[in-house]
Amino acid sequence: MHTVGELLREWRHRRRLSQLDLAIAANVSSRHVSLVETGKSQPSADMIIRLAEHLDVPLRERNRLLLAAGFAPRYAERPLTGERLSAAWEAIGRVVRAHEPYPALVVDRGWNILLANRALDPFLAYAAPDLLQPPVNMLRLGFDERGLAPYLVNLAEVRSVLRARLARQLTRAPSPELLALFEEYLGSPFSEGAERTSTAEIAIPMIFRFGGREIRLFSTTTSFGTPLDITLDEVSIESYYPMDDDSAAYFTQPNDAGRARA
Repeated sequence: MHTVGELLREWRHRRRLSQLDLAIAANVSSRHVSLVETGKSQPSADMIIRLAEHLDVPLRERNRLLLAAGFAPRYAERPLTGERLSAAWEAIGRVVRAHEPYPALVVDRGWNILLANRALDPFLAYAAPDLLQPPVNMLRLGFDERGLAPYLVNLAEVRSVLRARLARQLTRAPSPELLALFEEYLGSPFSEGAERTSTAEIAIPMIFRFGGREIRLFSTTTSFGTPLDITLDEVSIESYYPMDDDSAAYFTQPNDAGRARA
């Protein structure tokens, strides 16, 4: 079992900070940081949280730091649909539903879909039934050959963008589950891959082709600001917008939006 000092040093290296960098950011002496990392000084719980905040350590891992130092965890992990998070879950639902007629969905840190609006349904019609068994995973749905991959015109470009994004996510918050998905569909996050460039003016689109018709979408990501609950810290809302009028019409014209696989 790692000591709290070893874990803090690991996070500091992951953030590519020197002891002096961290000391200045946290307003402590670099000598104190050194003593904590080597185990010669036992930090208080408040000091651990202070250093963790400046290292951008996820809440789940902050609990691990506290436990390693002999303190009780500070951050709860409550179910999204439970009473304590009911207000947050209701707000998430309103955001997702309000985004209709365009797709929006909620994913956890492993990119499992927790909630989606009705605009996603036409896309699900193109996936193999086993990919739709709960929990539906967004990466598997998008990149599996039995999912949406055959319909994604610019698959290599989208894979490159997601590869960079997920590599950053793994750096911030390591997850064996996400790493396994990354290696299955995107290659190794620790190797240099060929990156595709794009001529898009505002964002790299996802271009789907269904029945000879192209739907061009770009996405935005929304997360909770300064959450104090692990569950909220690890969820995000993925919202998709049409990049042109024809793509918008796919969702607003009833004959198109409700269309399933021919």
